[in-house]
Amino acid sequence: MNAAPAEPILRVVGVTKRFRGLVAVNDVTFDVPAGSICGLIGPNGAGKSSLFNLITGYYAPSAGEIRFDGRRIDGLDTYRIAQMGIARAFQIAKPFPELSVLDNVRIGALFGHAGARNVAAVTAAALELTGLASLADRPALGLTVGDLRRLELARAIAARPRLLAADEPCAGLNPTETEGVVDILRQIRAAGVTVLLVEHDMPAVMRVSDTIFVVDAGRKIAEGPPEQVARDPRVIAAYLGTPAEDAPAA
Repeated sequence: MNAAPAEPILRVVGVTKRFRGLVAVNDVTFDVPAGSICGLIGPNGAGKSSLFNLITGYYAPSAGEIRFDGRRIDGLDTYRIAQMGIARAFQIAKPFPELSVLDNVRIGALFGHAGARNVAAVTAAALELTGLASLADRPALGLTVGDLRRLELARAIAARPRLLAADEPCAGLNPTETEGVVDILRQIRAAGVTVLLVEHDMPAVMRVSDTIFVVDAGRKIAEGPPEQVARDPRVIAAYLGTPAEDAPAA
């Protein structure tokens, strides 16, 4: 007998975001099952960052609703969403440069998901998971791009989220560094944290994701397992500029 599908921890239902005459997100609906890694992909300007900003509270939707663990979060302040258990790792890392790696991660442990916490233990666990324990006393100012990516993930994980929203964690990394980030994302999921990531590195996102959502021109055009999405003529058309009717059949 097949196991029942995991309940969605995040539900995006008919979400639209308008900026005056521009519709950045247009009636998008998808579910993120608890315990999964889901990828959000699409060409530049497709609306991926706008969706992330809606989920994490930087924007309020013009229409639709967003539910986290059954509760509506659309329109809430970012800090309230963080307290409920959603943490975001940003594409462009902005650590406190003069502080040590340890202190940067400790700041994440001081905030985030509401409730009792052991700051020292949470910080140490985040450093260990991301492979930064040996750099704990080093100032963030001197870190490499790869180390900064891991620091951004460590700070987010130290906030003890139930859902990690990772914004292009592999951007600018070499293949070895990318594989390290993919392994970290898998470890994060193994620790009980659901992951939703935006990523342009197609081999990485195809390798790590259980489900992929594809957006183009603000609309969701495809959803499914990586191998299915990779064959979808609409996805091929969006990425290669091929008219959908001429795209290879799935």
